[in-house]
Amino acid sequence: QVQLVESGGGLVQPGGSLRLSCAASGRTFSTYVMGWFRQAPGKEREFVSSIRWSGVSTSYADSVKGRFTISSDNAKNTVYLQMNSLKPGDTAVYSCAAGDDPFFRRPRDWAAYSYWGQGTQVTVSS
Repeated sequence: QVQLVESGGGLVQPGGSLRLSCAASGRTFSTYVMGWFRQAPGKEREFVSSIRWSGVSTSYADSVKGRFTISSDNAKNTVYLQMNSLKPGDTAVYSCAAGDDPFFRRPRDWAAYSYWGQGTQVTVSS
């Protein structure tokens, strides 16, 4: 019912920048919260950032505050994650997720999201 497609991943040097995009399609009118998660080899899935389409609430993991910025273009049904000052520890598969509860209260919990993209690889070389 809702499809999410990420793009923008790649290989970057430490200190560099990347911008990830998440394009939503289908029944996007039923989604209210968009989130970014990441998972590195041997580690559990980690919350990165979230945003409401309304723009009234934005959240970031402590590990990325001051370096990453989440934004949305509602007309294009697209969410972006601008990643600056990248570190080797940021290396992971980054996935976009969508929640369909207008009173979404668990933006940091991956299990609370209803739809997921396929993920895009971000690699920060040492």
